[in-house]
Amino acid sequence: MKQKSNQRLELDSFDLAILRVVQADNKTPQRKIAEEVNLSAAAVQRRIATMEAAGVIAGNAAVVDPDTIGLTITAIVEVYLRDERAATVDAAKALFRAAPEVQQCYYVTGGTSFILIIVAADMRVYEGLTRSLFATNDLVASYRTLIALDRVKVGTSIPIE
Repeated sequence: MKQKSNQRLELDSFDLAILRVVQADNKTPQRKIAEEVNLSAAAVQRRIATMEAAGVIAGNAAVVDPDTIGLTITAIVEVYLRDERAATVDAAKALFRAAPEVQQCYYVTGGTSFILIIVAADMRVYEGLTRSLFATNDLVASYRTLIALDRVKVGTSIPIE
């Protein structure tokens, strides 16, 4: 993921229209985007490059259905740290960032320290992850797991008005 710019890029209606298209399918040819948003292909290319440089478009990735590759367990985990000191929080962030099974990680307020979304092949694999990430980790006071029964909605698109 690219480094965020300190300045906020002002987006106009053309930029927003381009973002709607590329969020739906980032492989849409620029000439097709240009037709949809009523700009030239060169203008679309320049605008996309500007949004990438500014960090508005943070990256391009394939969205993989975990079930199709055998990752059938999705766990939502509430993690409670032993304390909220900066060193503890930073170490936990680094640990969770480094674990490929952790698909999403949010440092949150409200009594819980982190909310994680984790994928695993089965419960045995998930148990191993809980041992290494939480149960034997001195940073973690406790954790609570919710197992997803169904992926009702999974999105990567930001609503753009």
